[in-house]
Amino acid sequence: MIKLVLSDMDGTFLNNSGDFNRELYKDVKRMMEEKGVAFAPVTGKQCERVEELFGSDAEDFWILSDSATRIKHHGEFVYESLLPNKLGLAIIHLLEEISSDHTIIACTKNAAIIKDTTSPEEAAIVRGSYAHLQQVSDFHTITEDFIKITIHDPTLQCFETKEKLAPFFESAYIVASEAAWIDIADANVHKGTTVEQLQQIVNVTPEETLAFGDGYNDIELMTRSTYSFAMRNAVQETKDAANFITRSNEEDAVMKTIMRLLSLQPKVNR
Repeated sequence: MIKLVLSDMDGTFLNNSGDFNRELYKDVKRMMEEKGVAFAPVTGKQCERVEELFGSDAEDFWILSDSATRIKHHGEFVYESLLPNKLGLAIIHLLEEISSDHTIIACTKNAAIIKDTTSPEEAAIVRGSYAHLQQVSDFHTITEDFIKITIHDPTLQCFETKEKLAPFFESAYIVASEAAWIDIADANVHKGTTVEQLQQIVNVTPEETLAFGDGYNDIELMTRSTYSFAMRNAVQETKDAANFITRSNEEDAVMKTIMRLLSLQPKVNR
């Protein structure tokens, strides 16, 4: 019996316009409530951005945000793993040496921070994932530990950039989810480990978990669920890690698959 639904957002739950079928979602939400199933977005997006997308419904979610470095539920962060300030600044320094073409997004507990020289076009892309945004002239003025560091590269060089970050492979978790994005978190912190934390909190096993993903950063997510679904638009490695393939994010596949599978389960007694 499924008790927990996990879903990546971009390229998975959300369509290519960054939104979702809100009428269908009403039916999905009703069914999950009737069947006693918890919903958890597992995403690189800032928690506040997920809350913007779903409104008051997000209050009941388990939100695994900021590349799954944090878990928020009922307005409280119940788990987080931070990248030490000194390590984060060293990574940022190398990123600035590697290229000036990419946008560095340094995420702390309070905001996503970009340089004040960031173009309006790039800043708009960042705002698509981060509700709380600040600008600085120098990243080295940041004194807080980092939730994560993200790179957006419009020149699509992220796979090459990741390899140049090899000096930090043992001290940080670094993944290029696609050619335009890299996420950097504390060592051994990724969607798989944070989902494991959530499963322990809510007392749910992988055999009771349904998960959806599409990117390279969803490979570990697939390993925490017996009912693991890669999107048709997923990268091949994620398809290989999943137990099943569903339709694309443009076809409301996550919500339709949830409806089909949960229709086979009895309602819970209140």
